[in-house]
Amino acid sequence: MTDPILKALSSREVEFGPWQNQGKSQWNHWHLARDDNSVAWLLFDKKDASANVLSVDVLEELSAIINELETDTPNALVLRSVKASGFCMGADISEFESLRTEDEAVEKLTRAHEVIDRFEALKATKIAIVHGACLGGGLELALACDYRFAIAGAKLGFPEVQLGLHPGLGGTDRLTRLIDPVEAMTMMLTGKNTHDSKAKKLGLVDDVIQERHVQATVRAVVEGDVKQEGTRFRDQLMSTRPARQLETRQMRSKTFKKAPSEHYPAPKALIELWEHHGGQGKDMREAEIKSFAHLLNTQTSRNLVRVFFLRETMKGLARTEADPITHVHVVGAGEMGGDIAGWCAFQGLQVSLFDKETGKIARAIKKLNELCEKKHRSKSQTRDILDNLIPDFANQGIGHADLVIEAVPEKVEIKHTVYAEVEPKLKKGAILATNTSSIPLESLQEGLKDPARMVGLHFFNPVASMPLVEVVTHDRISDKTYDRARKFVGQIDRLPAAVATAPGFLVNRALTPYLVEAMVMLDEGVQAEAIDKVAVDFGMPMGPIELADQVGLDICVGVAEMLQERLETEMPATPQWLKSLVDEGKLGKKSGKGIYKWENGKPEKQDPDSSAPEDALDRLLLPMLNACMTCIREGVVADEDTADGAMIFGTGFAPFRGGPMKYARDEGVEGIRQRLEALAERHGPRFGPDAGWQDLE
Repeated sequence: MTDPILKALSSREVEFGPWQNQGKSQWNHWHLARDDNSVAWLLFDKKDASANVLSVDVLEELSAIINELETDTPNALVLRSVKASGFCMGADISEFESLRTEDEAVEKLTRAHEVIDRFEALKATKIAIVHGACLGGGLELALACDYRFAIAGAKLGFPEVQLGLHPGLGGTDRLTRLIDPVEAMTMMLTGKNTHDSKAKKLGLVDDVIQERHVQATVRAVVEGDVKQEGTRFRDQLMSTRPARQLETRQMRSKTFKKAPSEHYPAPKALIELWEHHGGQGKDMREAEIKSFAHLLNTQTSRNLVRVFFLRETMKGLARTEADPITHVHVVGAGEMGGDIAGWCAFQGLQVSLFDKETGKIARAIKKLNELCEKKHRSKSQTRDILDNLIPDFANQGIGHADLVIEAVPEKVEIKHTVYAEVEPKLKKGAILATNTSSIPLESLQEGLKDPARMVGLHFFNPVASMPLVEVVTHDRISDKTYDRARKFVGQIDRLPAAVATAPGFLVNRALTPYLVEAMVMLDEGVQAEAIDKVAVDFGMPMGPIELADQVGLDICVGVAEMLQERLETEMPATPQWLKSLVDEGKLGKKSGKGIYKWENGKPEKQDPDSSAPEDALDRLLLPMLNACMTCIREGVVADEDTADGAMIFGTGFAPFRGGPMKYARDEGVEGIRQRLEALAERHGPRFGPDAGWQDLE
C-alpha cells in the first residue's frame, strides 16, 4: 500500500481488501480503487479537513467519478470514509451564506440532486459502510446505496431542523420510503440522532457490525447472502394521502407545541411536504428542493445558521495544546457541585467528590444513575460511569486532582476558608477553579499564594442540559491555567465562553434585570402566568418566573443584591415578599415550592385570566439587551458574537432570533435606544440606555 490514503486507513486498522496498485489519486477528496473480485472501494476524504462535508467541489468530483463508474461498472461499490470522525457530517454549511435568493438555491440543489440520483442509478450493488457520525447530507448519500451497514457506535440523523431547514438532498423522500414513514418524520422533525442498534431496528441500516467483519459482510452481499425486508403493510398504507393526513394532524399538534410555526417554519414545511407528496419519489424530491430553497432564505434559517457558527467558534476555544484533565476533585456536593461532579464522571473523567454531609454525596450518585438511564446507557456502561465518581469524605482527592472545583455557597468568607485548605495540598500544575455565579475573582483570589492558577468555571443549571460554561479570567491568571481550563470545558462536551471577571460576569448580569423586572411586574399585580406567556410567545424556552423558580429564588435574590451593591447602573430593589419566600425555604423547583408549586419537576400553572401590560415584552427584554451592551462596552466579553453565543447557550435565549445583539441589530439600534428612553420616562432610570448604543451606530 503505497498510497498515502491507504496508509492512513491501515493506521486506523480499517479493513479494505486486497488492493491493486492504483497510484496517486486524481481527485482531491475521493480515492477509487478495485480489488481482485470486481469490487470497487470509493473512499471519502475531504482535503484539509478533520471531517467530511458535502461541499460543491466534493459533489463535482463525485460526479466525475460516477462518469468513470458508468463506463466501467464494477459488480459492487463500497462507500467508506477515511476520517476518524465519521462517515460525513452533512452539507458544507459555510456555502449556504452565498445563496442569497431562492432561484440560486434551487439551481445549486438541482445540480446536487442530479449527482445523487445518478449515483443511486449506478448498476453496481452499492454498499455504505458507516462509522461515527453519518448526518444530514452524509446520510442522504448513504440512503442512495442499496445496503447500509453501521460499525458499532455509529450515529445517524438529520439535524437540519436545528438550522431552520429540512433534508434537502433527497432525504425526505428516500427515508420515508425506506423505513416506517412516521418514524422517518419523527427523526427529521426532532433532529435527534439515531444510534446503531435503533437504526437497525428501524431498518435504516441492514446490520450493525464490527470493523473486523467488513470484508466478510461485503462478500456476503456480493454473494447474495444478505436478505432485506420487503415493504410492510403500514408503509404501503402511508403511501395513500388520506392516511398521511390522519397522521399529520397529530404531528402538527405535537410539533407546534414545542416549535411554533410562526417561529420555526421548517417543521410545518416538512409535514406539508410529506402530506402532499409522500411516496411519490421524484415529485417529492422536486418539491423538497423548492421547499428547502424557500426555508434557506428565511430569517429563521439565517439566524439559526449563524447560531451554528457561534457554536463552532466556541468549540474552537477549547482546542488548545494544554495537557488534558484526567482527575477532577469537587468540593461541595450541593445542587451544582453534585451535578458538576456527575457530568464530569459521565464524560469519562475520574472524579472525587467531597462534602461534609454524606447525604448530599449519595444524592449526587443517585442523580448520576438517573442521568445514565435518561441517556440510555447500558447497565455495564452505567457501572463504569458510576465507578468514575468516588465519594471522598476526607477531602483527600485534592492532592491527586489536575483540577479542583469549588462549588460551595456564594459567600466570600466560606470560599476563602475552602481555598485556605485546598491550596497547600494542590499538586504541581493543578488548577483551582470556582463555580461562583457572580462574585468577582479579584475578591476570591485575595489570600492565595499563587493566584495565577485560579480560574472561574461557571456552570449553568441543570448542568447536564445547559451547554455553556463561562471561563472567567482575572488580571493575575496565567496563560497556562486559562488554556487548560478551556481544554477541560471541551473535554466534558461543553462550550466555553471567555469572560473577564466582573460582577455577575456576562450571563447573570444580563439575565438578572430580566428576572427582577418580572418580579416588579408581579409586585404590580400582573399574573405570573401572563408574564411567562409574554416571554414564551417571544420565543424563550420558558418565562422569567418559571426560570427564577428553576434557578432557585435564593440564587436570584443573592445575585440581584450583589449586583445592586456593586454596579453603578440602576436596579429596582428586591421585593420584600420575594425575600420572605427565600427565608421560608420556598426556593422554587429544588424545594417543591416557590412562586409556583412544582410537581414531578414541572410547575403547576393556570391559564392567565388577564393580559400583561402592552409594554411587558420591552420591559423584560430590553434591560437584558442593555446589560449585554454594557458588558461589550466594558470589555467583559470581546464582541457581540460572544455575547450572543453565551446568552443562547447559557439562558436559552430564542435561538431563531440569533441572539440578543443580533435581535437588536435586526430591530434597529436606534430604535432599541429610543424604546429604552421611552421606558425610562414611564418606569424610571433603570431603563436608561447604555452609552454603547450610541457608539454601535
